Amino acid sequence: MRGQNTFSMKQLFSLFLFLACLSCAEPDKPNFSETDEALFFEPAVSSVTHEATQVGIEILKNGGNAFDAAVAIQFALAVTYPRAGNLGGGGFAVISTSDGRTNSIDFREKAPLLATKNMYCDASGELIKDKSILGALAAGVPGTVSGMWHLHKKYGSLTWNELIMPSVKLARNGFTISRLEAIKLNESKVLFDQVNPGQIGPFFKEQFEEGDTLIQEKLAKTLQLLADSGISVFYGGQVGEKMVNDIQDAGGIITKADLEKYEAVFRAPVEGWLGTHRVISMGPPSSGGVALIQLLNGAQMIHSAGLGHNSAANLHLYTEMMRRVYADRTTHLGDPDFHPVPVEKLVHPEYLMERYRTIDLKGKTNSEDIKAGKAERIESYETTHFSVLDREGNAVSMTVTLNSSYGCKLWLPSVGFFLNNEMDDFVAKKGVANQFGLLGGSANAIEPEKRMLSSMTPTIILDENKPILILGTPGGSTIITTVFQVIMNVMEFDMPLQEAIDVGRIHHQWQPDYIAIEKGKISAKAENDLRALGHMVIPIESLGIVNAIQVNVAGKTFAAADTTRYMGSAIVLAQ
Repeated sequence: MRGQNTFSMKQLFSLFLFLACLSCAEPDKPNFSETDEALFFEPAVSSVTHEATQVGIEILKNGGNAFDAAVAIQFALAVTYPRAGNLGGGGFAVISTSDGRTNSIDFREKAPLLATKNMYCDASGELIKDKSILGALAAGVPGTVSGMWHLHKKYGSLTWNELIMPSVKLARNGFTISRLEAIKLNESKVLFDQVNPGQIGPFFKEQFEEGDTLIQEKLAKTLQLLADSGISVFYGGQVGEKMVNDIQDAGGIITKADLEKYEAVFRAPVEGWLGTHRVISMGPPSSGGVALIQLLNGAQMIHSAGLGHNSAANLHLYTEMMRRVYADRTTHLGDPDFHPVPVEKLVHPEYLMERYRTIDLKGKTNSEDIKAGKAERIESYETTHFSVLDREGNAVSMTVTLNSSYGCKLWLPSVGFFLNNEMDDFVAKKGVANQFGLLGGSANAIEPEKRMLSSMTPTIILDENKPILILGTPGGSTIITTVFQVIMNVMEFDMPLQEAIDVGRIHHQWQPDYIAIEKGKISAKAENDLRALGHMVIPIESLGIVNAIQVNVAGKTFAAADTTRYMGSAIVLAQ
């Protein structure tokens, strides 16, 4: 009978002891002592655009640290990757300092003060099509500028002005758009015109071509004001007032009070272990870190690497773990300031042993039979990630987003940037999936000033307090599973970083109940064998756009971008 071929009690007890030992490992390794030989790293940056990567590299060359570079890169992406890099959105960053300390910063958007639980439903309680996706009402209160400011104030070494001026120049002088960016702009034209009727600006052009120069004069002026005046000009000052006026003119509900009350928050990251290596990732209100630690624990518990890379057996096991992890996400994860998220329980070996013991290695578990433990669009690249390492070993892994491509499609004419549509990441109606096919519960219901749940998974892996892998990706609900598979490829299958990123990936998120599999990147045999195990397999073009940095055992730095799937730029400053 199906379901009988599960783990034996002896196996489970042995594995429980193994994981229990891992969970008892000392979470804070000793800092480098004064007598340690000086250790220097080869600085590196990996991001989605060449211009942003080059800005980060120049900051590192000119004496800035990884935190300076991260701030400068994000502002450069706001210019050169306007569908995800931003001033009007939010994100998360995971941080590791040269002395072994870790931190994370949450600059996720918030629901406006005037937001209500059923604001996207009609009088009969039915969702109004696209109301949480298109237009000003879909926007949360932006957090990116606050996040960059607080990161700079706590860790930066250069001046705030020095970090923004490269982006002022990029916006004022323009940059050459890629073929892919031209395609995306042209694909978005109908929605741009729908949301911004009669608007004139750099994004309202009949046809974009590869090689066009995109000049953003309004954005340049906004960035210059930020460079000169700091955060106050955005959250209530001159820029903030113009932004609120534009939003309210377009039917939005964000007010000056929303901006004045917003503040990015430093939070303890979620931590786990992969063998003897310490894994640092983003905690709630992102589900990414919790889900990643759950998957990595399961992979060790069931020795998935022994099943063969991208074999049907291994991919089947990944799928079954993913199902259970996303079921937990649906029920338990939300903003910890509003909902008690049981993080310690969700990543505890005993809890995970119980969750994974029902996995049948010879057959599929129906998603209908999987509920959260007692504690049709699933892909999107409209987020962006970058990784930074400096000479001293400071590391930053940062993921930022507007949610959909160009967010809610509202371009704010007075300040020159797009606004997010992150309100769609809340549960607009119980039992109804968002644009990425993700379900949610009361933990992620809309409430004023609440941060919406995310899948962003910026991650750093440490060996004796030294960064050895810095990574993350866009991809909506597929972010978590993409990061997990790249980590496994590097750490368990010993692949070079670029190969670990390039090889095929899969994704399952509990509901809808099918495996998304990259076309041509997984063997036909593995795909057929997965179907024989009872899985529905649906080929898709690609999953994720990873930007990562690795330091090997010899101290050599490698940086890689996901250029086989999209585009990107990675640079290492060799010593």
